Amino acid sequence: MIDIPVLDTKGKKVGSEQVDPEQLGGRVRFSLLKQAVVAYRANQRQGTVMTKSRGMVQGSARKLYRQKGTGRARAGNLRTPVRRGGGRTFAKVNRDFSQKLNRKMRRLARNSAILAKAMSGSALILNGLKLDAPKTSEMAKIMRATQTNAGALIALASADPNLQKSGRNIPALDMKLIQDVNAYDILRARHLVFTPEAFKALMGDPLKAGRSAEA
Repeated sequence: MIDIPVLDTKGKKVGSEQVDPEQLGGRVRFSLLKQAVVAYRANQRQGTVMTKSRGMVQGSARKLYRQKGTGRARAGNLRTPVRRGGGRTFAKVNRDFSQKLNRKMRRLARNSAILAKAMSGSALILNGLKLDAPKTSEMAKIMRATQTNAGALIALASADPNLQKSGRNIPALDMKLIQDVNAYDILRARHLVFTPEAFKALMGDPLKAGRSAEA
C-alpha cells in the first residue's frame, strides 16, 4: 500500500489515504507512458503547412535558351528551384501527424503516471481547497504553504470558476477535471494534487475516474 498525505491549505498534514497499486495497474508501464506522451505531442502538431513544388508553379516548361553557344550559364525552365519564383526543391505538403491510442491504453497510461507520482512522493490530497472569489495571490499562497509552487497539476472533481480563475495566471499551475487528466499532464507537472472529491472519484473507478457510464 502507498500512503498519500492529506494536507490543509496551510500545509499542515491532517491525515493520509492508502492506495493499492493494483488499483492503478500494479506497476508503472514506462513503455506505455512514452507511447502516450509521444502520441499526445504528435496530436498537437499542425500539419497544414504547404509550399509549391516546381510542378505546381505557373510558368512554361520550355527551356529558356539553348544549352551551348550563348556564353551564359546553362538554364532550364522558369520553374526550376534555383530561380526566383520557382518551385521548392522539397515542397512541404499537408500531413497528418496524429497517433491513436485506444481508450484502454490511454486510461492505463494515466493510471501508470498517477502511480509513478504516488510512489515518488509527489502526490498529495489538498483538503479545504475553496475560494469565495477569484484571487491569484491566495492561490499562490496555498501553493507556497503546500510546497507545490515549483509546479503542480490540481485535479478537480467538478468545475470551480473561482479556483480556475485564481490559478490561470500562475505559470507553474495547471487545473483540470479528473476525467480530463491525461498521462502527459501528470508527467510534466512536478506535483500531482487531488481534491478529496477527485481522489474519491479516481479510487471509486480508476478506469473511468469521474466519467459517466456512457463515456
